[in-house]
Amino acid sequence: MLKLGYKLSSEEFAPNDLVRNAVLAEEHGFEFALISDHFHPWTDAQGQSPLVWSVIGALAHATSRLVVGTGVTCPTMRVHPTLVAQAAATSAAMMEARFFLGVGTGENLNEHIVGAHWPSIEVRQEMLEEAVAVIRQLWKGGYQDHHGRYYTVENARLYTLPSTPPGLLVAAGGPKSAKLAGRIGDGLVATSAKREVVESFASAGGEGKPRYAEVTVCWAKDEKTARRTAHQQWPIAAMQGPLVTELAIPAYFEGAAKMVTEDAVAKEVPCGPDPERHLTAIQEYADAGFDHVCIHQVGSDQEGFMRFYAREILPKIRNARKAA
Repeated sequence: MLKLGYKLSSEEFAPNDLVRNAVLAEEHGFEFALISDHFHPWTDAQGQSPLVWSVIGALAHATSRLVVGTGVTCPTMRVHPTLVAQAAATSAAMMEARFFLGVGTGENLNEHIVGAHWPSIEVRQEMLEEAVAVIRQLWKGGYQDHHGRYYTVENARLYTLPSTPPGLLVAAGGPKSAKLAGRIGDGLVATSAKREVVESFASAGGEGKPRYAEVTVCWAKDEKTARRTAHQQWPIAAMQGPLVTELAIPAYFEGAAKMVTEDAVAKEVPCGPDPERHLTAIQEYADAGFDHVCIHQVGSDQEGFMRFYAREILPKIRNARKAA
């Protein structure tokens, strides 16, 4: 049964604003939230990028029902998997049964900052698989050692652990990464409505596990304003190929964005106040096999967006779930 969530966009909002938005999302009926984990925003126009773990600590006390997961953390280069294991364990201890860790292979935008070579996707997938093994090993408690191809861990023990380890979901963009997610993850995170990704995930061990997807929208009182906002704030929605994972700094994305038209962004992002456009986008992901759809509203008017969803979208999702 489909659940609707809210995206806490760390690239667009300062930490206190993220906390406020999470509280509003809970009050308006969203059931979960994904929070992005970046060192840089995609573009300078977005303008923010707070440390995700500090924000999650605040969310633990500001909310009471909202389930929160990272969407997603890269545990391979910028942050060693032992520290991700500790951060996630602490978060889960603070948000008992309300936190999960989403992980992925990352983007050069955030990971190059430590001066390490940015490896190919095949190597990044190998690194992610080993990092997940390290994280799960540390969550068992007690002193742990690991001597692998990419990581060494010696006499490491997490003293602060939740009563039950959090779920560990893995991001995937194609069938190969989806099979990795099905094999090593407790769930799937994706950003496109590709049925083949869900099917590959299920065939590799993901059958019956939760499947999360992010849908980017831009609500505004009129379509013209929404289109303009989406184009200014989220041009990456229309960027094709490996640009998103390979470009190194926000200025490069700003340069690429100059070649992206407003029409191209509007083709990818439902814009405006028509409920049917939003419902159609959500249904596309449901039809592809996702059971958790996280809505990313582009722009500053998050409260207006939430009132719109509480009035026009969430009741229809709940009614459809009851009927099912």
